[in-house]
Amino acid sequence: MKVIFSFIILFVSTSVFSQIPLRPFPQHAKYADGVITPSHLSQKEADDSVGSFYNQWKRTYLKKSNCSDGYYIWAENNAGNYQCVSEGQGYGMIIVALMAGNDTAAQNIFDGLFRYYRAHPSKRSKYLMSWAQGKDCLKFEESSAADGDIDIAFSLLLANAQWTSNEKINYIQEANNIINAIKNQEVNGKTFTILQSNSIEYDSKDYFDMRSSDFMPSEIRAFMHTGDKTWGSVLDNSYKLFSYLQKTYSKEAGLVPDFIQDIRTKPKPAKKFYLEGKYDGVYNYNACRVPWRIATDYIVSGDKRAKQFVEPINKWIRETTENNPDNISAGYTLSGEDLKTRNFEALSFICPFSIAAMVDTRNQEWLNKLWDYIVNFKLKEFDYYDNSIKMLNLIILSHNYWTP
Repeated sequence: MKVIFSFIILFVSTSVFSQIPLRPFPQHAKYADGVITPSHLSQKEADDSVGSFYNQWKRTYLKKSNCSDGYYIWAENNAGNYQCVSEGQGYGMIIVALMAGNDTAAQNIFDGLFRYYRAHPSKRSKYLMSWAQGKDCLKFEESSAADGDIDIAFSLLLANAQWTSNEKINYIQEANNIINAIKNQEVNGKTFTILQSNSIEYDSKDYFDMRSSDFMPSEIRAFMHTGDKTWGSVLDNSYKLFSYLQKTYSKEAGLVPDFIQDIRTKPKPAKKFYLEGKYDGVYNYNACRVPWRIATDYIVSGDKRAKQFVEPINKWIRETTENNPDNISAGYTLSGEDLKTRNFEALSFICPFSIAAMVDTRNQEWLNKLWDYIVNFKLKEFDYYDNSIKMLNLIILSHNYWTP
């Protein structure tokens, strides 16, 4: 009788607190026709590399909150002003949802990350996350950041596909709540492009501006499940905008700037010191994510616009580096010249070029070199931003990324 009772308790506890993932890692998901992955190692070797790095990443950046019943992704902010940013929370929620199966605690961790997100809302919407959270539970920033919100919304769609909604968290309802809030407060209703923050309203001077890395087409495509035609307009208009920027300002390299101004009239790279610094109008620490974000849309959907966008980038980066990943710099002008003093390794620049390379078999040798180069770096050599991008990109490279 005691044995039967113990079995019942065990069964109830595991079913309540940790559901069996429906799409456990490794998934080896089907990618679009013609997409390549590193070919010089076995699938098991690739999977093991991803699992090993995930364990390191998790030990370093997953933290228990002291002020809410949840977890956050440590932003490793050297200035010491904040502990977490919504961008990192979104990265973490996507990573954990995709690594379920490899990590038996994934659902509990995801739910904790969700609770932290909900405990730190922006001022204008309880469904959008404040972009930065201060240490010791102090409020740091009340406005949102679109990229973090989009990733968080997408992660909830992943969670619903991975575990299905339950009595603890209705993942699909929470996803729809934040998707609707993004549409209402972070989408420009005139140009159907992404606003940088929900602090920007129709009469703001930067209402027709954009941060290029906020265009995440594979995730925006997933939002179309709502049946809202807004997301199709965002997808189409953003692809048109990025094609225009390439052809007008970066014919040789195919790059886009960190920030874009005057989208409604004549889109152009932002002026120096527009928002963050003198490199706001070039390919810097925001735009470096664009090849990854756009190439991913081709990888999972086969949208030819995505491949057409990254093809000139692939051609240029291979030529400018002479097919040597060690020659990739941490920043470029739109004409493809290295930024001064930026001849150092930065995974946030290197990794996205590997995702871009996946769209064409002609890049196979280059992709293999990039894989080796990326996996050989130790986590301690880089910060949260570089390592989180590496983690996400390794999942894609290893054939383990999927969309709901």
